[in-house]
Amino acid sequence: MKPKSKVEIKNRRASFDFEFLETFQAGIVLTGSEIKAIRAGKASLVDSFCYFSGNELYVKNMHVAEHYWASAWGRIDPKRDRKLLLNRKELNKLQRAVKEKGLTITAVKLYIADNGYAKLLIALARGKKEYDKRASIKEKDLKREMDRM
Repeated sequence: MKPKSKVEIKNRRASFDFEFLETFQAGIVLTGSEIKAIRAGKASLVDSFCYFSGNELYVKNMHVAEHYWASAWGRIDPKRDRKLLLNRKELNKLQRAVKEKGLTITAVKLYIADNGYAKLLIALARGKKEYDKRASIKEKDLKREMDRM
């Protein structure tokens, strides 16, 4: 039995800037050195988002550092666009939502699943207004105060 992986890279800024409507678990197309770097925790989701190219979904600005042991010919661009793997039904649903309602798809969390594959948790999200962000901060402060008592 494999030991549980502790790799869990979160995009903390996304929950502050966006209101998540629905989440999806997507697989990612990676090279060998990229999965090794993710297992070492050398990835970042800051400023990453998803977009459609044709009928396929890609994640942009997801930074995966070069693995120190990767050979020179195997080096890749750390911020290259990576294809996401979802069911056709899920892809169609996301594509309709993004076109019609003015919503966006953002990357929330990158983790290693129980089967050893890297998964990206993406969310269909609506941007928060300034007053929504202030309300979120106020709620967090109140919760923190209640936990202290």
